[in-house]
Amino acid sequence: MPDIKYNKDELYPKNVSIYTEANPNPNSMKFMLSFMLIENGDNFDFPDLESAKNSPLATSLFQEFPFVERVFFMSNFVTLTKNDSTEWIEVINDVKAFIKNFFETGQEVFNANQPEQQLIIDTDSEAVKKIKGVLDEYIKPAVEMDGGAIQFHSFDEESGVVKVLLQGSCSGCPSSTVTLKAGIENMLKRMVPSVKEVVAEGV
Repeated sequence: MPDIKYNKDELYPKNVSIYTEANPNPNSMKFMLSFMLIENGDNFDFPDLESAKNSPLATSLFQEFPFVERVFFMSNFVTLTKNDSTEWIEVINDVKAFIKNFFETGQEVFNANQPEQQLIIDTDSEAVKKIKGVLDEYIKPAVEMDGGAIQFHSFDEESGVVKVLLQGSCSGCPSSTVTLKAGIENMLKRMVPSVKEVVAEGV
């Protein structure tokens, strides 16, 4: 069984507290838990029901709430992304109650077949190391606060194009393109001169 990085010792507290935080994506909502769910900075992104087959929690959220289009786990929160036709005010209490009951009744977040996060092999060039350093120190914490995640995808040394993967609330967010260009791209170009452009992969 893979070494899943979620807190099994604290996974089923008797009294689970949940509160919500909105983020720049109006279709996403961050459900904050009173305990750590995913440790070591890992995250798990489920863009559809098929991808969630190894997570009973993600599968249940998709099946119980047909308006859910994406499920994302990180740190002490679950981010859900809904469709355009549903208003959060109509469903948010039901979702909170469902998540609270899931943990308080001791159900499993992952089953034994959930794959481990991909191992990172340290063969990066100096430019890539600098890019990842800027992402880790300056950009990831802000993105996480908004219920999402940003992952380094690739860097083309010749063209200077950095590709990143946006997850959670950032995926499909109307303001993500503006943030990507005005914020992330400008910072990387300033701190890593070989960077000429930043684009989002798979959004």
